Amino acid sequence: MKAEWVALWYTLSDMENEKEIVNRKLNFLPNKPGCYLMKNEAGTIIYVGKAKILMNRVKQYFTRPQVGKVARMVKEVRDFDIIETDNEKEALLLEIHLIQKYYPKYNIMLKDGKMYPFIAIRKDSNPYLRIVRDNKNPKSFIYFGPYPNSGAAYKMLHLLNSLFPLRKCITLPPRPCLYYYMGQCLGPCIKTVGKKQTDTIIRNIEKFLRGDNSAVKADLTKKMLAASEEQNFELANTYKKLIQSIEHININQKIVMKDHIDRDIVGYSTREGYISILFLLYRKGVLLGKNLFVLEEEDSIDDQLSSTIVQFYQIHPKPKELIIANKGICDVLSEALDINVIVPLRGQKKDQLYLALENAKKGLDDHFLTARLEDDNLRLLNELKTKLNMENPPLDIELYDNSHLQGENAIGAMVKFVNGVRSPKHYRKYNIRGENKKDDLAMMEEVLRRRFNRLSQELQNFPDLIIVDGGENQVNVAKKVLEEFPTCHTHIAGLYKNDRHETEGLIDGKDNSIVYIANRSPLFFLLMRMQDEVHRYAISTHRNKRNKSLFEDIFQTIPGIGKKRSAMLLNAYPTFSALSSATKMELMQILPEELADKLLEIIKEKQKQGFGIQ
Repeated sequence: MKAEWVALWYTLSDMENEKEIVNRKLNFLPNKPGCYLMKNEAGTIIYVGKAKILMNRVKQYFTRPQVGKVARMVKEVRDFDIIETDNEKEALLLEIHLIQKYYPKYNIMLKDGKMYPFIAIRKDSNPYLRIVRDNKNPKSFIYFGPYPNSGAAYKMLHLLNSLFPLRKCITLPPRPCLYYYMGQCLGPCIKTVGKKQTDTIIRNIEKFLRGDNSAVKADLTKKMLAASEEQNFELANTYKKLIQSIEHININQKIVMKDHIDRDIVGYSTREGYISILFLLYRKGVLLGKNLFVLEEEDSIDDQLSSTIVQFYQIHPKPKELIIANKGICDVLSEALDINVIVPLRGQKKDQLYLALENAKKGLDDHFLTARLEDDNLRLLNELKTKLNMENPPLDIELYDNSHLQGENAIGAMVKFVNGVRSPKHYRKYNIRGENKKDDLAMMEEVLRRRFNRLSQELQNFPDLIIVDGGENQVNVAKKVLEEFPTCHTHIAGLYKNDRHETEGLIDGKDNSIVYIANRSPLFFLLMRMQDEVHRYAISTHRNKRNKSLFEDIFQTIPGIGKKRSAMLLNAYPTFSALSSATKMELMQILPEELADKLLEIIKEKQKQGFGIQ
């Protein structure tokens, strides 16, 4: 027993010594830029970061409450080292080098070893198209790309080979192949093809890849109609499918830049401790595709954005121009990447930035809706039963939400999940009848009373659990309503959110205690899918009911926010809650800085007046 106590004393003593090492080092941090390397008890580097001011940045880890990945990392830290640099650019480049050298487990690693594909035209007396993995041989090839993945490149290659009669064989065969008889090859294997003819085809391919496909589409339409008149319907259908492929490309590209400059547009969005960062890749003015990364959010968005962007260009060719809404990192990115980084205020580039934001938000929503769909829902419901001290797992769950615009077109919405799976046929919507349609608590009370009255009158089963969105006040309203139904034993819970409006758990209706749920756990993602579904249903129902813009009265007070920008804002932030949680940098992906400042000012005034949408 004595030996055990001695061993325990030494363990505790070692832990105190390790903490003392960290505390002592914190007092000697320099007021300079640089990188820091966090180490665990084995001395292994587990995280690398960079800072404008090392003293401020490193101290934050140990003096502020942390969540998610950062909290887990800090818990493991027993020591750290720093490397000073002359400026922030050197710190950023050093950070990427150290990440790639040590592969710390808490750093986001974008490097996947892949080379991204290009479509290349071989410069030859009888040129041909092929897929290559780099663009390092400009004397032998004309390059287009890079494409975001092989699938996109091969689809385009197949379409080009169907439209333009270049040779398909890398080595010329002794006799013509099927492509020659299909009219998709000029047959250089059996006859001489003139340079003038091949140069014309190459120019047309270049025009097509730059987004100018109107002439090709018109020619195909003419051929389709001619084949149809000759009752050669199989050939006409072939032309029709090619036309549809071109139209599909046009829809996906959306915006073609007339200056034909290679540029990337970066949009980002944050939610519930996650950040999505999206790259739209434009080459020669044409949108080739996108790359989306959904990452755990760190406590410095600027640092995470700049590090991710620089890492991205370790494995992607750099464009001539990068568009982003974050002014704070423009200079360091421009220096580190040696490219032009701009924040557009208006025009087509601003539209592109909005497109990137829209895709980033959708990517983040999709992440929450689809994350961990393979989990065993019944097991998770049993876990929820345990956390809420219920007698049985909640196999029948109803979630409630309200939506209105200062009392206009107010609706209540209920969605049902059975065995953890949504059941749309049981969804219900309620047009609010009460006089005070601005009072979310009164609205929730009306909806719950109408719902449970109907269940009681029709002798239907009450749900096992209801979840309301408005925190403790709405939980109390629900308890008040359900007390009117003596035979109802439905458990009540509310979503608990922190001061950053991030969901952290549930409020148990039995005693209003907070039940924390780890925001990386399968149960958390199940609850997020449920929350997203009731929000989506409430918002879509409200949209269908109203005839005017959701925030028309807000946006009309700001000169410069016209119909187009109002529609963009409404699409990106469909509720006042979503709009009020948007940061200035997020809004600047849609609005110029002065309009973003004005909108944030008005939002604060509306919040003081009690304006809100649940």
